Amino acid sequence: MSRRVVRQSKFRHVFGQAAKADQAYEDIRVSKVTWDSSFCAVNPKFLAIIVEAGGGGAFIVLPLAKTGRVDKNYPLVTGHTAPVLDIDWCPHNDNVIASASDDTTIMVWQIPDYTPMRNITEPILTLEGHSKRVGILSWHPTARNVLLSAGGDNVIIIWNVGTGEVLLSLEDIHPDVIHSVCWNSNGRLLATTCKDKTLRIIDPRKGQVVAERFAAHEGMRPMRAVFTRQGHIFTTGFTRMSQRELGLWDPNNFEEPVALQEMDTSNGVLLPFYDPDSSIVYLCGKGDSSIRYFEITEEPPFVHYLNTFSSKEPQRGMGFMPKRGLDVSKCEIARFYKLHERKCEPIIMTVPRKSDLFQDDLYPDTPGPEPALEADEWLSGQDAEPVLISLRDGYMPPKHRELRVTKRNILDVRPTPGPRRSQSASDAPLSQHTLETLLEEIKALREQVQAQEQRITSLENMLCELVDGTD
Repeated sequence: MSRRVVRQSKFRHVFGQAAKADQAYEDIRVSKVTWDSSFCAVNPKFLAIIVEAGGGGAFIVLPLAKTGRVDKNYPLVTGHTAPVLDIDWCPHNDNVIASASDDTTIMVWQIPDYTPMRNITEPILTLEGHSKRVGILSWHPTARNVLLSAGGDNVIIIWNVGTGEVLLSLEDIHPDVIHSVCWNSNGRLLATTCKDKTLRIIDPRKGQVVAERFAAHEGMRPMRAVFTRQGHIFTTGFTRMSQRELGLWDPNNFEEPVALQEMDTSNGVLLPFYDPDSSIVYLCGKGDSSIRYFEITEEPPFVHYLNTFSSKEPQRGMGFMPKRGLDVSKCEIARFYKLHERKCEPIIMTVPRKSDLFQDDLYPDTPGPEPALEADEWLSGQDAEPVLISLRDGYMPPKHRELRVTKRNILDVRPTPGPRRSQSASDAPLSQHTLETLLEEIKALREQVQAQEQRITSLENMLCELVDGTD
């Protein structure tokens, strides 16, 4: 009788646990709009949730430490004239978030470190280029101020948020509604899924489809796709019999899947959240009350089931904390923010360890907040891997960093000579400036005025001396 060999993996015992009641965020009216996005975005500083709002679209931004009951008059971020469908934090600036709406626009917002007194209504930038609702947003992983949007007009637009310009527009690639878009680790390629049941790998700068696979999942319901660390594509979808299914694909050989597994029968689209540091993918279905997680390796069967975190309440959406926002002292390898109907509940995934020392094997160097490229460098064809940081001493988010938008003169197509001029307070929207920034700028301007006045006085004295000398 042969003995069953247990697969070796440090992630076989990942343990999920909901945070205590006083660590949840209560009394939040989570949006009821029918859309398959996560409705929640989180970073080491803030939690953002799309909420119900009369007469337009809104989302709420809370400092992570502001747990407990949220005041019903807590300021919202409002500006869209129709429901907000997706939100995404900038990976290179924890105070900048983008929102996409049914009103066809994308808005980019600067969130202050202090709690505002009233609703934030003025975005730093409004991006207009889609003709129908915009339902998908994704920041470039390594290039500064590069934002992707996908709309109901079947168009993908890549923007330079630093100038408000369209960098690239991919118009004739998708014949139907785009369901998901994902960058690879250095932002060279995109993986997209579409209502036409085709999974595509796209080189956005060439505007070409590099590889495609029709009916990666044969069902008609939406597919999702994410790049893995190994360069494979992990997908979720449905069989022809409406069973949920997951797949792993090699873009260099789309003929046969690397792995294909049937899951269960349910209507909810499975949202995949992939952690490249551990190569674990977490599957969260809208309407499900569980999170299933799998480890992706290079040995058969390639996608290994680890465990399921189960709870009683179904989830309306889910936020996924970047690795730099986790508590390494507690061996935390993932943290989710589960949306209920009226609250948001953190769910913590840990690998139990006896030692209190830093666990090198759980925390390889991970992408930090510094971009590797400027937008123009990426557009010109350069690629760079993310700038990595160590979590050995934990991570402290940098203080408020301001996003400066310098709109180019659309009548002047010549490249701007020299370094780009940064905006001053006189020609930047008021919403960009925190109180401290304004006071500092006023003080600097006053000092400049005083220096100019002293210079004028000195020149007048010299002039008087010259006049007296000629007499």
